Amino acid sequence: MSVVLVFLAVIAAIVIWWLSGQRMMSKPWMEVGTLDDIGGPAKPPIPTAKIGLGIFLAVVGALFSLLASAYLSRMSGADWWAIPVPRLLWANSAVLIASCAALQWAVVEARRGADDGLRLALDIALATAVLFLAGQVVAWLQLVAAGYVLADNPANSFFYMLTGLHGLHILGGLAVLARTRLRLLAGGTAASARLRLGVELCATYWHFMLVVWLLLFALFTGWANDFVDLCRQLVS
Repeated sequence: MSVVLVFLAVIAAIVIWWLSGQRMMSKPWMEVGTLDDIGGPAKPPIPTAKIGLGIFLAVVGALFSLLASAYLSRMSGADWWAIPVPRLLWANSAVLIASCAALQWAVVEARRGADDGLRLALDIALATAVLFLAGQVVAWLQLVAAGYVLADNPANSFFYMLTGLHGLHILGGLAVLARTRLRLLAGGTAASARLRLGVELCATYWHFMLVVWLLLFALFTGWANDFVDLCRQLVS
């Protein structure tokens, strides 16, 4: 239970930090200024899509936190045999990091209004995202070929469930990213506020899914065990 609370606290801190950056935590009635400020330019309202994404990521973060806690709790069972981590997952992690970097580059190019740079960055992000999903499938096939099937033991079941759920979220983000790229292909420009917003939302989602994947990778490799022991010592 303590691990669940720690994970949820981390997710809540990330969400609060993100919301504060969007001025959603501000109190306009407490802000002070001169009379000249009244006639100044009004700050643009927060797009509804950003609010929706923040709520969605909070839910997704809570879901993965609970599943990670269940994974850590189940490890103490007598029927648990740790599944070997395929080496391909290291390469897949690097590919996902590259995809996030490409999307961050796309955000920079969109804000600069550079259409050519934006197209290239989105193409790289799409290609690396597809490569990541393909690599995850290949890792699954390698484990199945080695005899680590889904129902063999709880460790296998958790591995396939967590990686599969993460892959589904990446696939959903890939569909949105592809739609953004098609919008640019259909004549959209980086100067379009709607297109810039779409690129920024994709980048935020991608960065979040990278954090989730790195946490899952820490679980599979056993790096999270020391963290769990530390949490238990702090609570006890």
